[in-house]
Amino acid sequence: MSSEHIEQASSDTTFRRKIRSFVKREGRLTKGQAAALERVWPQLGLTHAQGPLALEQVFGRQAPTVLEIGFGMGASLVQMAAAAPEKNFIGIEVHRPGVGACLMDAEQAQITNLRVYEHDAVEILQDCIADASLAGVQIFFPDPWHKKRHHKRRLIQPEFVELLRQKLAVGGVLHLATDWENYAEHMLEVMSAAPHWRNLSADNTYIPRPEERPYTKFEKRGERLGHGVWDLKFERVE
Repeated sequence: MSSEHIEQASSDTTFRRKIRSFVKREGRLTKGQAAALERVWPQLGLTHAQGPLALEQVFGRQAPTVLEIGFGMGASLVQMAAAAPEKNFIGIEVHRPGVGACLMDAEQAQITNLRVYEHDAVEILQDCIADASLAGVQIFFPDPWHKKRHHKRRLIQPEFVELLRQKLAVGGVLHLATDWENYAEHMLEVMSAAPHWRNLSADNTYIPRPEERPYTKFEKRGERLGHGVWDLKFERVE
């Protein structure tokens, strides 16, 4: 997963690192992934060193922008970008094989409305994404850290949710999904307690699986293990 738990250090929303929510596993690049990184990165890659993003300049247009944190191998992100050409998509992932796989798929699908970072999401949010600039943020199947002693490593925490709220425009939507019921309950508890959000569920719990979210391998894995899948959508209201 491509972010970390952060702690609010002062009332002016300055943050400092605390506990990472991911373990970086380099893994081996396939030849195809390595070639895609070399070939496609100059067109679709973004770096933390570039600093604040000028979205209109990066994408060559004004359009609603959706940010995905921890896109894994990128298959669902590419599918969503292909299905919604009227939107811009930005993906953040720390694992290089996943970035390479995403670039391979994007090239094959001739995607032009997608950009990707290989970096920690907290630093990208803090240093590169302007406040109130995003139409949506999506985090699908983050590491559940299912052992109780590891719950502090979970990505969805009050301080991180507040950082996401700042980056969303008013009316922007945070979409979460998990195949671990305990994590779903944790997400719902954190989001329900967070100020300035509105649950888009009719009963203030979970929403039916949205059509725009592709059916992922994580969802299939969860079904095989007898898990359900829980989706949540919350709108920034101020």
